[in-house]
Amino acid sequence: MKKLQSPTNPAQPFQTGQVWELKDSCLRIGDVGKLLVYYRNYKGKYAKGPFSLTSKLDLGKYLTDNKAILVQE
Repeated sequence: MKKLQSPTNPAQPFQTGQVWELKDSCLRIGDVGKLLVYYRNYKGKYAKGPFSLTSKLDLGKYLTDNKAILVQE
């Protein structure tokens, strides 16, 4: 996987299909609306968690607090 950027860089907004790597899990963006983001949190490479819905601002803050890194698969 190639590391692209941190969530503190506003140059690239959330897009469908993005994968963010956190300390012990990863987060995949499912769908992006005007205000909300539909995403899935993975605990490992193949284990899938439930879909969640949150605001773009809250997700950005969560990714920043957890020092997430945008990766390319």
